Amino acid sequence: MTNDPGDAVVIHCCSLPSMEGNLPSMEDNLDRASAVTAYVDPSCPFAWITSRWLVEVARMRPVDLRFEVMSLAVINEHRDLEPWYREFNDRAWGPARVCTAVSAEHGPTALASLYAALGRRIHDEGDKDFDTVVPAALAEAGLPADLAGAAHRGDVDPRMRASTARAQQLVGEDLGTPTVVVDDVAFFGPVLTSIPREEEALRVFDGARLLAACGAFSELKRVRAGGLSFA
Repeated sequence: MTNDPGDAVVIHCCSLPSMEGNLPSMEDNLDRASAVTAYVDPSCPFAWITSRWLVEVARMRPVDLRFEVMSLAVINEHRDLEPWYREFNDRAWGPARVCTAVSAEHGPTALASLYAALGRRIHDEGDKDFDTVVPAALAEAGLPADLAGAAHRGDVDPRMRASTARAQQLVGEDLGTPTVVVDDVAFFGPVLTSIPREEEALRVFDGARLLAACGAFSELKRVRAGGLSFA
């Protein structure tokens, strides 16, 4: 999710004159363990959908999945935005700060638990009252209640800016969340409007990894149709 979702259809892709002998077959990758890092903002619905897709993949493949914070509020801090999106970004500071504090104090497993608890409330249930959502999510994740105070403090901002900067260094400053890293290959997206399940989840994962591994590949995009589904 960036400051301008855009409606234009853009397809930039690499030319593969000869794939034989240069790339591993899809079958060769099926059982190989993969290290996957997803840089997410808890307020972003597209990051939530992508994260649940990756959880689905990890359910069926040997994937070491972890999450890091990529803050939309930081990315869009000095950008000229439409009023509704400025409000969205201003409110996004709180949940991202809490996630950052949890990551710093309790590690990646705790962050994954909190992110799941936040996402279910914010996106699946549509509860945007962060002052009630954050404490409830902390309780569900078994984390100290006083971490909710991080939402209104700036002491975790340097760490949050650093993790956001790391993600942007991987894919470019003009891109945002979700950013995914698979075995040291990074890409923005995929931006999905619903969560691929079962075999479709695996096909999307293999396709995204194959495209991202092509150094000449830049972008593939099309107009979004319909609303978002978190089912």
